[in-house]
Amino acid sequence: MVDLLVTYMEMPAPPQGAPLASPSPVASVARERLGLSSYLDLYRAVGGPVQWDQRLRMPEAELETLLADDATHIHVLRVDGEAAGFCEFNNVGEAAIELVHFGLVPAFQGKRLGPFLLDRALRSAWSHGPQRLWLHTDTYDHPAARSVYGRAGFRGYAERIETFPD
Repeated sequence: MVDLLVTYMEMPAPPQGAPLASPSPVASVARERLGLSSYLDLYRAVGGPVQWDQRLRMPEAELETLLADDATHIHVLRVDGEAAGFCEFNNVGEAAIELVHFGLVPAFQGKRLGPFLLDRALRSAWSHGPQRLWLHTDTYDHPAARSVYGRAGFRGYAERIETFPD
């Protein structure tokens, strides 16, 4: 078991102003229904460096059910057709939507693609009329995660040490 500092953040209102422009003419973001294999490949590519394992520990049947659920929305960033990152939301259509996963494949980091992906995905999530969006991030996540979320409109509302499987 490992103890991590977990920060909970919420966004009580949709993004203001114009949507962020794409930093690349070959970058796009769209909601996609990924099959199990494609999802896991992207999940590993994005989450491996920051030790994501939640979806890897789920029974396949449970993960397939989650991916097929209308309340699960996955927005994929593609650069020249290649999957470069994703945002995953759960509970879409409810009052509180959770941003469960957000990240980029390491080769695409540092190119202003993360804020673009996040902005597009957040605007789409807000189009479903929630009262708030929320997320949690921890000490294993990318060092810039909290500042990226803050610039997107999230504000911290709780911090605590939590224990997770090692």
